[in-house]
Amino acid sequence: MAKPRPNGGRRKKLDGLSEIFTYLRRNTTPIYVVTPTPYSLLGLDQWVGGLEYVNYFDIFEGGHPRAFVPARIPHDEFRSMEDVANYLVSHPQFLDRIRTRPRGKAVFVMFDAETERLCEAAGLDVALAPAALRERLDSKIVTTELGNEAGVASAPNVMGTADSYEALLALAAEAGLGRDLVVQTPYGDSGRTTFFIRARRDWDRHAAKIVGQDLKVMKRLNHIPGAIEGCATRHGTLVGPVMTDITGFAEVTPYKGGWCGNDAAPELLPEGVPEKAAEMVRKFGDRLYREGYKGVFCLDFLLDTDTNEVYLGELNPRVSGVTPPTNLITSTYGGCPLFLFHLLEHLDVDYRIDLAEVQARWSDYDTWTQLVLKQTEDKVELITGAPQSGIWRLQEDGTAAFVRPALNVTSVADENEAFYLQVYGAGDYCYQGADLGCILARGRMQTGKRNLTKRAKAWNAGIKAQFQSIPLVPAAPAAAPAEIDAGKWF
Repeated sequence: MAKPRPNGGRRKKLDGLSEIFTYLRRNTTPIYVVTPTPYSLLGLDQWVGGLEYVNYFDIFEGGHPRAFVPARIPHDEFRSMEDVANYLVSHPQFLDRIRTRPRGKAVFVMFDAETERLCEAAGLDVALAPAALRERLDSKIVTTELGNEAGVASAPNVMGTADSYEALLALAAEAGLGRDLVVQTPYGDSGRTTFFIRARRDWDRHAAKIVGQDLKVMKRLNHIPGAIEGCATRHGTLVGPVMTDITGFAEVTPYKGGWCGNDAAPELLPEGVPEKAAEMVRKFGDRLYREGYKGVFCLDFLLDTDTNEVYLGELNPRVSGVTPPTNLITSTYGGCPLFLFHLLEHLDVDYRIDLAEVQARWSDYDTWTQLVLKQTEDKVELITGAPQSGIWRLQEDGTAAFVRPALNVTSVADENEAFYLQVYGAGDYCYQGADLGCILARGRMQTGKRNLTKRAKAWNAGIKAQFQSIPLVPAAPAAAPAEIDAGKWF
């Protein structure tokens, strides 16, 4: 016997955005966004009924009516985002909360087969592509192959293995790549699985992480990195705003080349490049859908500054670091956040849209920046005071001052204000590379030459100055999340 639909009855096909908006506002299927903080999909609760954030960090100090933060209980040290997800969905308080509700949907950033098992036991459906498919797509080798099939070119490259520097040069010579090389292994954060090799000493430094792995070997390019989020749907692929990466600035991050935010500012790219990047995402998303993947994904791209060619970088088959500004821009300027179409693909509903009409809504927008503020000092300390989430303002003397509480980014008034979302607060441990918090602000924070603007430096220094911490006493434990890859806490 078929289970009754949570929203009741047999539904007709939703016809157009008006009916889609009404359906989602009236939705009664519980949707749980299970993440360390609500940052990734903050504001989506204004569009979708029945949506709730389930978080580890209480960054609104109990002030968000749709955020549930279960009391902390003893747990093994978190070493991945998957560990955090599994802790939250198996928490007794969460299980008690959902027990009397209809079967719901769960959304994660990262999850694994154990998460799927726990969700099934709890009576939840995972509203994302299966973990096994995501893991396969995460391979940089598979991404390149799918891109080739979709007509989306990667930077000049060759696939293979190498057990010596000579073997690497021989492999590169097959494709005429020269001797200044970028070598990637299949899995993991790009900052830790990408190696720049132009001499034997570089090989010797990284050989232990390269030998025995399948490799993607590329010609090193003069380039600008960027990212775009897409959503693969039954009607085709929708494409969000083009963004330029903010990477490697020592004031913001301790990681050389490490990601620390994005400028959503097409004027930073040469004429025609945003359109090329969007077409790349569209083609790749259509190929992903044929592979069985549906919903949001992020493509990193590389702009060769010598030729203005746009190349495929990496695929992130998940909610990603560019999801917050993507939904901010598509909802503020186009009246329709991109993630709504992800939910439609995973809810029990059929719908019809004019893809070109929806896409056109997102063609004109102001510039915005997100800046992820990381601890740059090599120390582990107990935080005794931290800036609160809400609206902050840059003062004339360059300091930052709290202005008012806010739950959503759209409360920002002008370029001197910013929405700050706390990650670590009083009672947490800070450590080198920790994501202390995130800023979303109007305007951009990189110059045309890709240097930090004075305003960006002032925001970084002004917010970090609000933190107070003390050294650990010898008996104090180390910070539980210290092993998690930087940039993954939201």
